[in-house]
Amino acid sequence: MNRRAWLLFVLVSVLWGVPYFLIKIAIDDLSPVLVVAGRCAIGAATLVPIALLRGSLGALRGRLGVVAGLAAVHIVGPFLLITYGETHISSSLTGILIAIEPVVIALLMANTEPITGIRVAGLVTGFLGVVVLVGLDVSGDRWGLIGAGMVLLAALSYAYATKLVQQRLSAVPPDALTAATTSISSVVLLPFALFRLPSPGAVGADSWLALAGLGLLCTALALLAFYRLIALAGSNKAGLVTYVNPVVAALLGVTLLHEPLGAGTVAGFLLIVAGCWLSTRPARTPALVNAA
Repeated sequence: MNRRAWLLFVLVSVLWGVPYFLIKIAIDDLSPVLVVAGRCAIGAATLVPIALLRGSLGALRGRLGVVAGLAAVHIVGPFLLITYGETHISSSLTGILIAIEPVVIALLMANTEPITGIRVAGLVTGFLGVVVLVGLDVSGDRWGLIGAGMVLLAALSYAYATKLVQQRLSAVPPDALTAATTSISSVVLLPFALFRLPSPGAVGADSWLALAGLGLLCTALALLAFYRLIALAGSNKAGLVTYVNPVVAALLGVTLLHEPLGAGTVAGFLLIVAGCWLSTRPARTPALVNAA
């Protein structure tokens, strides 16, 4: 990856390590569907004017069906799954479970990037990490297992969305793509959120600030950077932001929310990271080495 891609990689890694912490704060006073709808609406209100000023919305012509599908699998579905999942599990565990995404991307991209022996080992190791993590952290807790399952489904959805952007939407400017997906998501979610509005004075300032951060930083800015990163580096490398995301999420959860982080959690995370690293190893050819 070139310098610009690396800068985007670091930015997205941090921005997508923060939302699990902010979600945990926001759902103290706000319903999950209102949190998701709110962050999408804030993101859309930020991104649409940017796309209009740049005149990039014309690039969406003829692609609205695919863009609507992307909104479903990259925003509406996973955002709801993660937010509802966090009502049952910690923010740090949520961030770590999402780290399985590169393993899923490697499976989805098997047609264009064949799975070698070392990648098979990576896939097995990554999934073993999930088994260890879920088995030790939420074993025997029915709601905890449901929450973990929702987060894992969100990771699958994110992985598919990453592949979709690379294969069918990489030519669309990131500002137009993010403006469209957040707008579509807002239109879908806001009618449901209206039925879950809080009572006046029932929401603390920290919940509103967390929601604003989710919309401005973790949705608008992060999506802009991520779609651009996919265009520059490809879906496999872009998906590797999950190497850093869980570390940020765990640090915030443990230090600020006082969430437990036991040996089992660390072991599961290390297995997932090892699996991600092995499953995304490029083939050893001169062309790929030179491209790096």
